[in-house]
Amino acid sequence: MKKPVITIEYCPKCGWLLRASYMASELLSTFTEELEGVILRPSETGGKFCIYIDGELAVDRKVDGFPEISALKRLVRDRIAPGKDLGHTDKR
Repeated sequence: MKKPVITIEYCPKCGWLLRASYMASELLSTFTEELEGVILRPSETGGKFCIYIDGELAVDRKVDGFPEISALKRLVRDRIAPGKDLGHTDKR
């Protein structure tokens, strides 16, 4: 079974590379066994920050705002590894 790939598309002109790389590192640390990888892709459209799971839009900053890392981990977990325990991230 093929593991999913997450793509984070960010606006380089807005300075969002650091935010995108932080989210990528958190996802790779949390989902080491479940992900094929995380791709950081600079956007050609200004102001864009979107997260895709296997090409399917999961988060759009213009609609959803920037996700908190715990919310992003829960969203990814619910789509790719529903049984995975996220430890303190699951506690509300």
